[in-house]
Amino acid sequence: MDILAAARKRYTAKAYDPTRRVPEETMQQIYEVLRNSPSSVNSQPWHFIVAATPEAKARLAKGVQGPYSYNEAKILNASHVILFCTRVDTEGGHLERLLEQEQRDGRFKDDAARAGQAKGRQGYVNLHRYTLKDLPQWFEKQAYIALGNAMLAASALGVDTTPMEGLDPAALDAELGLHEQGLSSLVLLAFGYHADSDFNAALPKSRLAQDQVFTFL
Repeated sequence: MDILAAARKRYTAKAYDPTRRVPEETMQQIYEVLRNSPSSVNSQPWHFIVAATPEAKARLAKGVQGPYSYNEAKILNASHVILFCTRVDTEGGHLERLLEQEQRDGRFKDDAARAGQAKGRQGYVNLHRYTLKDLPQWFEKQAYIALGNAMLAASALGVDTTPMEGLDPAALDAELGLHEQGLSSLVLLAFGYHADSDFNAALPKSRLAQDQVFTFL
């Protein structure tokens, strides 16, 4: 499938067939798309928690109770569900781990290049922490880039998805001990194959026309 066909085919599934599972090799491709997603100054301020068993999905379903219960069946019936988490800060050696990985991957020709990368990234972190005071929101923006990549990749691989912001972050943070890891839950993404009862599967895609959303200078 070409990229345009994948974008046009992608939609938000509303019901999943619980008898169908996404092959592991397909999910591994999606995991790699997530891992290779771009982020500002290569900050990678995310962590992905995968639930692929009934027991694991039941844990994530604890975060969609009460006013978010409409999402419970999607989580329990999907093949896989990923909880997208973001870092709450850069403490705990995160920036140092990034720098070490970049060193191992051969991104620095010399010590000066490494020092320049460290200084530049720290500068952006400090900008969002101290000046703009929006560090968590900046991190969330990076995670949503990964979310979009995962949905498009899944569509290209013939897999349906459902992004879910309807969740209780505090419940999921507590269930998974995320605060102790310097993380916070952000959004859920279900993967699988839609059920016959999925009304959204038969509806035409609706987007504003190009001349309404583009200005060509």
